[in-house]
Amino acid sequence: MTVRVLLVDDQEMVRAALRAVIDRRDDLCVVGDAADGEQAVAAALRLRPDVVVMDVRMPGMTGVEATRRILDGWPHPDPPPRVLVLTTFDLDEYVHAALRAGAGGFLLKNSPPDQLAHAIRVVAEGEAMLAPSVTHRLISTFTALPLGLVPGASGPGRHELIDALTERELRVLILVARGLSNLQIADALGLTQANVKSRVNRILTRLGLDNRVQAAILVHEAGLLPPVHGRDEPPEPRRPRP
Repeated sequence: MTVRVLLVDDQEMVRAALRAVIDRRDDLCVVGDAADGEQAVAAALRLRPDVVVMDVRMPGMTGVEATRRILDGWPHPDPPPRVLVLTTFDLDEYVHAALRAGAGGFLLKNSPPDQLAHAIRVVAEGEAMLAPSVTHRLISTFTALPLGLVPGASGPGRHELIDALTERELRVLILVARGLSNLQIADALGLTQANVKSRVNRILTRLGLDNRVQAAILVHEAGLLPPVHGRDEPPEPRRPRP
């Protein structure tokens, strides 16, 4: 299946470069582009892409507001597109706001072309595209905020719900918090990718979380995230501290 992509960036040269990278892939296709948030909303509603690659800082309507309007005001019976945010991480507040607006992935603008293509595929499959470095940056910033300021990441009884997870579910949760994709988790734990996807969705539902970043924040707050000494060794589960 070909993933249909809408590009949104206020710089024409950036859009052209992104189009060249994406259209070289047999399974990806750019169906349109937009130069600002208002154009992005109109194009998304008209073209119904699978993924919107969205810049955040644009004149007029920002990519954050465009993301919110696309996802909240989607009028079609089919699901809304996934949104992959492009960021320099110079402006963390935009990234945080995009997360709250429902963006499904974050990618640095200077990422290699293959990583962009991979991110689009991952987001199109409904997974969050959060490289470990991105996840750790978000966790550090979010956990520096006053408790309760991050929607969904904390709440009464949330840590107690972690304690009700099975050992395997807890291990999956910790790997999610480390920024691993479903495929990487499957390889690490000897499971199928479909099985991991089902487990992750069930864990998020049981914990009352909306996305994998909130899961990472919760794991961090609960003291469950051990130092990473090796790439492929799954961490031993540790229960929340009393």
